Amino acid sequence: MELLLALNEGQTRLAVILVYLSLLLLLGFVASKMFRGTKQDYLLASHSIGPFLLLMSIFGTTMTAFALVGSSGEAFKQGIGVYGMLASSSGIIHSLCFFVIGVKIYGYGRKYGYSTQCQFFRDRLDSDLVGLLLFPILVMLVIPYLLIGVMAGGGVIQAMTAGAFPEIFPNEAAPLAGGLPKWLGSALVCFVVLVYVFFGGMRGTAWANAFQTIVFMVLGVVTFFVLADKIGGGETLMESLSIASSKVKPEFTTRMSMSPTKFFTYMLIPLSVGMFPHLFQHWLTAKSAKSFKLSVVMHPIFIMIVWVPCVLIGVWATTQPIPPSIAENANKVLPFLVKTQTTPLLGGLLTAGILAAIMSSLDSQFLCIGSMFTNDIVAHYLGKDRFSDKAQVLIARTFIVLVVAVTYVLAQYELSVFVLGVWCFSGFAALFPIVFAALYWRRLTAAGAISGILAAAGSWFMLFQDAEFGFDGGYCLTIPYTEFEIMPVVAILACSILAMVVTSFITKAPSQETLAKFFPEEV
Repeated sequence: MELLLALNEGQTRLAVILVYLSLLLLLGFVASKMFRGTKQDYLLASHSIGPFLLLMSIFGTTMTAFALVGSSGEAFKQGIGVYGMLASSSGIIHSLCFFVIGVKIYGYGRKYGYSTQCQFFRDRLDSDLVGLLLFPILVMLVIPYLLIGVMAGGGVIQAMTAGAFPEIFPNEAAPLAGGLPKWLGSALVCFVVLVYVFFGGMRGTAWANAFQTIVFMVLGVVTFFVLADKIGGGETLMESLSIASSKVKPEFTTRMSMSPTKFFTYMLIPLSVGMFPHLFQHWLTAKSAKSFKLSVVMHPIFIMIVWVPCVLIGVWATTQPIPPSIAENANKVLPFLVKTQTTPLLGGLLTAGILAAIMSSLDSQFLCIGSMFTNDIVAHYLGKDRFSDKAQVLIARTFIVLVVAVTYVLAQYELSVFVLGVWCFSGFAALFPIVFAALYWRRLTAAGAISGILAAAGSWFMLFQDAEFGFDGGYCLTIPYTEFEIMPVVAILACSILAMVVTSFITKAPSQETLAKFFPEEV
């Protein structure tokens, strides 16, 4: 305690952050001691994850910097309607995807030994080309997802440690002067996640996700109560909530400024969870299909617990004197409020909660990319019997290090966490028809799936390029001959479905052997 008293405010917050990160490293070390040395254990935890741990790891990996930092920043710019755009629909659609997609994928994965999406699609469509095509597309969509976390992590640490070392880091703008530079904060986040993923594998990742999910949910609620009290200033919580909300301008308390068609087409974006490769891998870690029940029921409730406070805080921030350098970069609104409205010690703890949400997604994404490279490229094309389990684990770890390095370099460019997240999720959502058809449509052919994938990838890249690669934050499409705005995901999804269905009908149907394998009850 005496040491903390000798530190300035920025150093105190940094000390708390470092303690939290050290706990994660310790968790990874403990998990590594339980590692059985096999590829199956490293990548899938030997299918040993029960209902509670599955719920925590799935929810933790879907609640990213997009949900905390991004939603607060976007609510600061657009108002309360941000919650309706994604959170309310996500609660329903995510659970529906777990039930409709996740349970069946788990069943096939356990029955036929799949570890990745490419393995499933290659087998289901009896086509090697499908897997070869999907691998680079999935990796290219995961990297922007990784950027969301790394960028937000660096920004949060920089904002929260402002003033810690004014003589060492004096060159930043006034609100951030003396804080750890963004490049250093991002490097710290990448290093910690890399260490416990590298040594702990899926078991370490699942444990870390569970721990971090509990941390960010508890501290997120605490953050909400503390900021409500500070901003509202009432004698009771309800009075503070009422006062804080009454200060907000009317245009931020409704979605009147949002195009209704644009608002409703946002609801297609949560379909992306059906094609997240890291979520696919988490589904395969379950002990049994019954493990999914808790996730299906509790996931919408957990989303509400996390999103409601974040969006309200972002809306309340519109009533506060936010410096222009912070207001211009909405990613920093939440950490700025936490830093200025709380004590240094509490601010450090609340920062740990924000970092927990960010890192609980990064770890799963890093691990899934290593798993995909090992299984879908090395083992598949060079021969799985050519490498021992130990060698394949080493290959996965090496590729993970490479991806972390590439992500770190790209994260030095400044983009909106929310906008980048929307584009990333739109790409995954456009691939949703492929996985849904593979599970439920007998007539889907390899050519149909390939056409759908190419149409999704091509239309996504064309629109992403037209949106100046994410720098045009308000980019949307207009329905021809009308003034109705829609999200780009509508056009991308339509291209994917049309190409897949038309091509499947004009090409040869799947073999009876394949249909008997995946639709035995209908053959």
